[in-house]
Amino acid sequence: MLQVEEITKTYGDKTLFQQVSFTVAEKQRIGLIGVNGTGKSTLLKILAGVESADQGKLIHPNAYHIEYLPQQPEVDEEMTVLEHIYFGDSAIMVAMRAYEESLLAFEKHPQDSHYQAQYMKCQQQMEELQAWEANTVAKTILMKLGIRDFTARLGALSGGQKKRVAIAKALIQPADLLLLDEPTNHLDHETIEWLEGYLAGYKGSIMLITHDRYFLNRVTNQIYELDQGRLFVYEGNYEVFLEKKAERELLEAGQEQKRQNLLRRELAWLKRGAKARTTKQKARIQRVEALQEQERPAAKNEFDFAIGSKRLGNDVIELKQVNKSYGGRQLINQLDYLIVPGERLGIVGPNGSGKTTLLNLLAGRVKPDAGTISIGETVRIGYYTQEDAEINGELRVIDYIKEVAEVVYTKSGEVITAEQMLERFLFSRAAQWTYIRRLSGGEKRRLYLLRILMTEPNVLFLDEPTNDLDTQTLSVLEDYLDQFPGVVLTVSHDRYFLDRVVDHLLVFTEDGDIQRFQGHYSDYLNWQKSEREEAKEVVKEKAAAQQRVKPVKKKLSYKEQKEWEQIEDRISELEERKDELEQQIVKAGSDYGRIAEIMEEKEAVDLELEGAMERWTELSLLIEEIEKEKEERLS
Repeated sequence: MLQVEEITKTYGDKTLFQQVSFTVAEKQRIGLIGVNGTGKSTLLKILAGVESADQGKLIHPNAYHIEYLPQQPEVDEEMTVLEHIYFGDSAIMVAMRAYEESLLAFEKHPQDSHYQAQYMKCQQQMEELQAWEANTVAKTILMKLGIRDFTARLGALSGGQKKRVAIAKALIQPADLLLLDEPTNHLDHETIEWLEGYLAGYKGSIMLITHDRYFLNRVTNQIYELDQGRLFVYEGNYEVFLEKKAERELLEAGQEQKRQNLLRRELAWLKRGAKARTTKQKARIQRVEALQEQERPAAKNEFDFAIGSKRLGNDVIELKQVNKSYGGRQLINQLDYLIVPGERLGIVGPNGSGKTTLLNLLAGRVKPDAGTISIGETVRIGYYTQEDAEINGELRVIDYIKEVAEVVYTKSGEVITAEQMLERFLFSRAAQWTYIRRLSGGEKRRLYLLRILMTEPNVLFLDEPTNDLDTQTLSVLEDYLDQFPGVVLTVSHDRYFLDRVVDHLLVFTEDGDIQRFQGHYSDYLNWQKSEREEAKEVVKEKAAAQQRVKPVKKKLSYKEQKEWEQIEDRISELEERKDELEQQIVKAGSDYGRIAEIMEEKEAVDLELEGAMERWTELSLLIEEIEKEKEERLS
């Protein structure tokens, strides 16, 4: 158990949170939410010991271990993948690290008796600590996260790959409390789905920050909300939180209304100078003072995206036979596509498949290798990119916005100044004179979004907008896009955001093929799943139908009898083969190609084992029915 007692954290004149207390018990699954800049990441850093609180304390047993995944992991770029994930001083980590190092040395010098002896010694340590299963799990996690070269130097990996390696390290290290800051960034749908399942069986407690509301809803059983320095705790997942928060705000508003009414009555009485004994008059004065001093609920900050957009004509963007390749790899091949007014298009696919490249082509930032891209005369593009390079950290907040416009016009024609617009985006007048470099990552992205919208675009390109925006900002952005009269094209892996914003998809594949799909992202995922399962379901249904119409048999057929005699041995063989394959994964060491082959065979064995178990069940039931029929005849 971890107890957090009255911790406070300030930055300059800004209080992130004040006298916050809570307890993390075993097996809790906590989602930490709040508007960007409220201190969510800072709270995780304090719990992880990366930063210290101004006051307050953390209490936990001496053996309590906390594992922390930061939003932007810092890694030793000279380390290999395996060295990084096995980093740590726990006995099992030391043993696995030593084993992998001795295995690599032995593979390089198979005839050297020194390396052979060292390898045998490390194998013995693995046996004593029962570390083989942990080693298999570690490599399986890496494979599931798309990391296949275990000997690669971290410095040679992309930012997304480094994040995946950092996720693997956090999951592999034994911990009482796992802290995850935006774990789903850079992960595709299948990997996020796998991570959801893995965390469901995680032995320790979890506290996580994520913008992925489906993920948050499925993984958590408690929500902590940081709101203007205070912490509110809600039992239940994200869906329950939305209901309970609305109830809390309604209750607070009612209590404040009662306080104001009582205060008005008491003040009116005092001003009237009504006759009363001195002691009663003093009591009234004291009651008024107490009512005035009572803490009122903090003003609810609401975003307002009521920014207009320029008129868009009938001609938007048309692509004809567009080709683009990088490094000899064809990303876009003879793409024809017509973007029409009112378009709501989602662009999905694996990392590196060319999604951002397509947006860059449409925005004119890169040129196609072949083909043409025609842009309509009235088109004004607003492009929200993934890169922080678009944000000059040396400017003050107000100057950064005024570079675009001093004023904007709402849909109703109202004039709003840059200062007023910043206030609507939760940047106070004082905060507007802050240098951008001093803002949190999420605040920078919120500011960048405002700058894009201040240009009054009629065509919006959004490249992974959900990566750094908080859930509240995303909800309001989604509402804005509902009313936005122009065109929206978004690259995203966020299932919730895509379901809310787009109505059809361009699906990029790893082999360069681009498919069109009419419908929401969840519709596409369900279609994908049904395609994979369709053949299996048809077979099952046929078998079930045959079973339903089959009369009760007096005895097994010769073929069924032979199958029944052999099936338990077959199940044992498959289980043994599964164990052998798991051992082979461990012993494959740095041969990631071999590991991929073994994983493929293991999946096939798992599938065959599942089928054999189902068949065993069918035959068992059939034998039971035959025996039951015999008993009935004898009686």
